[in-house]
Amino acid sequence: MSGALAALGWTLFGLAIVAGLLLDVVGLFGNWIILGATAIVWAASGFDYFGPWTLVFMTALAVLGEVLEVVVAGVGARRFGGSKGSMIAALIGCLVGAVVGTPWFPIVGTLIGACVGAFAAATLYEYLQQDKALHAALWTGLGAAIGKVGGLLAKLLCGLAMLAIAAMSLF
Repeated sequence: MSGALAALGWTLFGLAIVAGLLLDVVGLFGNWIILGATAIVWAASGFDYFGPWTLVFMTALAVLGEVLEVVVAGVGARRFGGSKGSMIAALIGCLVGAVVGTPWFPIVGTLIGACVGAFAAATLYEYLQQDKALHAALWTGLGAAIGKVGGLLAKLLCGLAMLAIAAMSLF
């Protein structure tokens, strides 16, 4: 029975990893699912697999992924000609858009809402506060939306790095 329980445990661990990576793609808390699954395996195995340093490094990567996801949208707005204010507006727009989009289209709405929110907030800020022409403000908004997608990619890469650390700690 022990072998069957171990197989079940590793299967559930694998499913949690896949779910975590999918959640990363849509801007949700996937890296935290990966970290939690790893911590559960560590504890359930009698602390035979992984280890405290693995969890420390994975926690740092999970935090880095969250920071990058949020900050890169603002950087995108800035790189597309936006002001510092448009960076802040894009960050706020990401958060508001994700919250508003989630109830309309669960899971996918979070991603769409965050991108639309970053775009709209950066565009409006540049157009209304910086008196930019509409096409220039829209360009900045596009940079914010592209930055949001880049932030999600960075978060996913952090999740993959977490998996690499976990895998290396097994050997």
